[in-house]
Amino acid sequence: MMEKPLADITSEADIKHLVDSFYNKVNQDVLLAPIFNDHARVNWEKHLPIMYQFWSSMLLGTYTYAGQPFPKHAFLPVNELHFDQWLLLFNQTVIENFSGPIADEAKLRAANIARIFSNKIAIIQGHQPGIPTITH
Repeated sequence: MMEKPLADITSEADIKHLVDSFYNKVNQDVLLAPIFNDHARVNWEKHLPIMYQFWSSMLLGTYTYAGQPFPKHAFLPVNELHFDQWLLLFNQTVIENFSGPIADEAKLRAANIARIFSNKIAIIQGHQPGIPTITH
């Protein structure tokens, strides 16, 4: 029996499904769940609707998000490994649920966000991105 091909991300309902599915993975992840729940103490009832607006603005051009995401992440105890895991889970979520040009754009945008945030945080933490920190 042939599986029905996956549809692209085209609606607010698709964005909600993407975000909810992704954060379900994050909340079960041994590396990322403590960052979101113990360090950042995310209020999921408030955070998820903001993420719907963010991704809807990025992918559907709705312009419903008006915020500055980086400052909330700047001083979390994260490094390149956390961003690699975040991106892996995001890409898995997209691939499992969607297919098409907007789904591809979602993966590209997420990769850019992960790279930029990871590099900025590395600079704040006092070491160059991609170069291991040596401590004695």
